[in-house]
Amino acid sequence: CDPTFRVRPVGMLNIVQEIAIYIDRFHNLDLFQQGWYQIKITVRWENTECVSFGTPARVVQYEAPDMGSSSIYGAWRIDDTDNSFSTQPFRIKYARQDIHLCMMITFRFLLDAFEGLPTTAVIMKFELMYAPTVRNVSDSQAFLDASSCAVHEFRLPPKSLSGLHSYCPVYFDALHYVLVDVSVHVSILKATSYHSALKELGGVVDMKDAMRTKALVTAHDILLEELLKFSKAIVQTIDISEFVSKGSNVKLINSVLQASRVTTNVGVSVQGKPQNGLEGLNGALAFQNAEELCSLSKSELSDCFNSLGDQMLYLWNKFLKFHREKKTKVLDFLRDVWAEDRKAEWSIWMLHSKVEMPHHYIKCESHGSSNKPKHRRFSSSLKISNEPPQTAATRAELHRRSITQMRINNRSIQDMHIFGDPSHMPIVVVERVMNAPRRTISDTSYMKHFELMESHSLQTQHNSATVDDQLVSKVNAFTLKIVVFVHGFQGHHLDLQLVRNQWLLIDPNIEFLMSEANEDKTSGDLREMGQRLAQEVISFLKRRMDKASRSGHLGDIRISFVGHSIGNLIIRTAIADNSMEPYLGYLHTYLSLSGPHLGYLYNSSSTFNSGLWLLKRLAEIRCIHQLTFTDDPDIQKTFLYNLCKKKTLYHFKNIILVSSPQDGYVPYHSARIESCQAASHDTSKRGRAFLEMLNNLLDQIRANPLQHRVFMRCDVNFDTTALGKNFDSFIGRAAHIEFLESDIYARFIMWSFPQFFR
Repeated sequence: CDPTFRVRPVGMLNIVQEIAIYIDRFHNLDLFQQGWYQIKITVRWENTECVSFGTPARVVQYEAPDMGSSSIYGAWRIDDTDNSFSTQPFRIKYARQDIHLCMMITFRFLLDAFEGLPTTAVIMKFELMYAPTVRNVSDSQAFLDASSCAVHEFRLPPKSLSGLHSYCPVYFDALHYVLVDVSVHVSILKATSYHSALKELGGVVDMKDAMRTKALVTAHDILLEELLKFSKAIVQTIDISEFVSKGSNVKLINSVLQASRVTTNVGVSVQGKPQNGLEGLNGALAFQNAEELCSLSKSELSDCFNSLGDQMLYLWNKFLKFHREKKTKVLDFLRDVWAEDRKAEWSIWMLHSKVEMPHHYIKCESHGSSNKPKHRRFSSSLKISNEPPQTAATRAELHRRSITQMRINNRSIQDMHIFGDPSHMPIVVVERVMNAPRRTISDTSYMKHFELMESHSLQTQHNSATVDDQLVSKVNAFTLKIVVFVHGFQGHHLDLQLVRNQWLLIDPNIEFLMSEANEDKTSGDLREMGQRLAQEVISFLKRRMDKASRSGHLGDIRISFVGHSIGNLIIRTAIADNSMEPYLGYLHTYLSLSGPHLGYLYNSSSTFNSGLWLLKRLAEIRCIHQLTFTDDPDIQKTFLYNLCKKKTLYHFKNIILVSSPQDGYVPYHSARIESCQAASHDTSKRGRAFLEMLNNLLDQIRANPLQHRVFMRCDVNFDTTALGKNFDSFIGRAAHIEFLESDIYARFIMWSFPQFFR
């Protein structure tokens, strides 16, 4: 029984809201517990006086589940108490396990409470139900005790309820990290009851009936447009010959509306069907407003409504049949559209800018002067990239306040993990650094740049035949993509699992290594940590390369690194190790999360400085001495100073430095590899050593004239109210750890620039 059913006035034209949810695959990314799982779905109106749920109206199982695999047990279920739908229980035994559910569930709302189009949103709720596997207990009995362990909600805004076809990935939460491939299909249809309710009535047309007819027209146009998109994208003709043959219905609408001087744009011809059966139907009825329909008689309006309703039911059922036959291609197309749309949707929380990297040698204000200081003029781009953390935080906070005044009401499905409270999302300031030629003290550096380019052009022409032969041999080659994740000080090998999971969502074909070589060993010498990581990476590489070579032709190899905190220094130390030299040409993307690349020479946090002093005095932690340049009396003999001389960043094609002005554990300038005000005024040996380190690192990052390199700084500003007021926030640890405990910032960055992570 429909819980939204009410006694309807005689003569009212009734429409229904239909929401079809297709569940394709349950992919276990990071569930920590084995057992029986199930997905429960409810659909309800948002912001109504009483909770009103959509009713499950139809369930279609596309493929019979493989019951013999013991992964799926029982059958799907509809609960009349809350109008919920639950999939079959399925058993999860291991990571990266796939459960193919392949089923379509349709929920239906009666729209008698609205005059025309719905004015409130719909909330789709996905619950992950869990029951442990118990020995000596039957599977059916074990799942009777299932309980909800995670929830993910989505909002369908009013604009989307006229018609929508969208991919909708369900992730649940950080403790239950799965991917459920879901697509959502929405339309408005004619209610099957009261088909001729107005035909025998006289009098003036009611505005509600006109509005509902107009709503049906809008849904009609959207559905035709979407069918045309699917037909072109999938290169598959959608057969609607039966629909075109029923030209009398369209003629009826034309004749009635033209007689009443209503604007029409019907492009259907009974005598000649368009090539794919859809182009001529697109944009069927273009009304300016619902008032135009009030000039019709009730009988004429009823004829129009019922004719349109019959067409909509036919097209909707035709789409559902087409979806069932081409489910994989439809889902792939919608997934690609979704990924592209996220760049625009998530740009609300991102600020973009471009700056040029200075090609001159960065000096302090009084550097090189023996008598009186020379005032060197710096480019404006250098000033922009040299913002103090207070300025960066203020800029982000102003943008956060502007978000609270936004009214977000588009046609896209809204993920309530993000849109539940948009003002609490992290603000990401992306600074795209445009590379300059390699720095030289001579003013002829640009001439040398062009000479190198000309030499490269001649060499390319000479070897063109050889290159063509190599390209032909690599057409069907397999690309081995490896990503290494390295934790920070006193960290765990799973610290970066949320970033890893996001990378897997973008590119499921990566091979990942969660480094364990230095777990419980991060208090020692960074040199030893780097050597251990290098050996671990090489061993992993050889195993994966051997496996890829046995399975087929191994082509390109791409090695990427992700580091948190001092894990970035361990990565750079490993890359500088001689054993890694044969693999340097394969380095691809480097993602640094709050890495102290320039150490702790200039740190504004007195609280953190006191903590470092205690660690050095009481615990005798070797790496802390190296980070603070106290591992040798001569700063030019310290570990970190000499590490900056080595080409540890030179071979990466993409370098992304992620920092936060709220992070009190790592100096802001050190994470961003840029100068700071204290260093620019320091004329001592320490100041000169710092600038030498900075210039050496920037030289490595600058693009080789023969190459293209991407260099970005991403400034993440977390919502401080969410971090709370505690000691961790006071000393700046909360923001430092938030890089590990939140993945929203990673979603924004990685899905906005997927080319760096594929």
